[in-house]
Amino acid sequence: MANSEAHNLAIFRGRLKFKSNKSKIWGVFIVLSIVTAIEVILGIFRPDALVSHSFLSLHLLNWIFIILTIVKAYYITWDFMHMRDESVGLRRAVVWSGVFLIGYLAALILIEGDYIYEVLKYGYIKTGF
Repeated sequence: MANSEAHNLAIFRGRLKFKSNKSKIWGVFIVLSIVTAIEVILGIFRPDALVSHSFLSLHLLNWIFIILTIVKAYYITWDFMHMRDESVGLRRAVVWSGVFLIGYLAALILIEGDYIYEVLKYGYIKTGF
């Protein structure tokens, strides 16, 4: 830890405080369970408004899944890996490298997926060099 204080027993920037580590773990578990339940419910019911509209060649429902997954990953890193107790430089190094790598991977997947879609749709790709 960067500072010599005891572990922080608050989440959501101090809005919700706990008395012990055990109660905090249960609180974090409940928050992550609620986010996961939202993902599962959206996956089961697949609302037409979210499936019929798209943004950057991806359905809005898929964007919601991606965003909620990133939120869960960040929250797990922040609380369970104790990033909130580390120095600012280490937090930025871990978080920003993850953000850039996830963005790069998402761009590659979208580009390659569009290429495969075009090949399957037309049977070939005509390239003008």
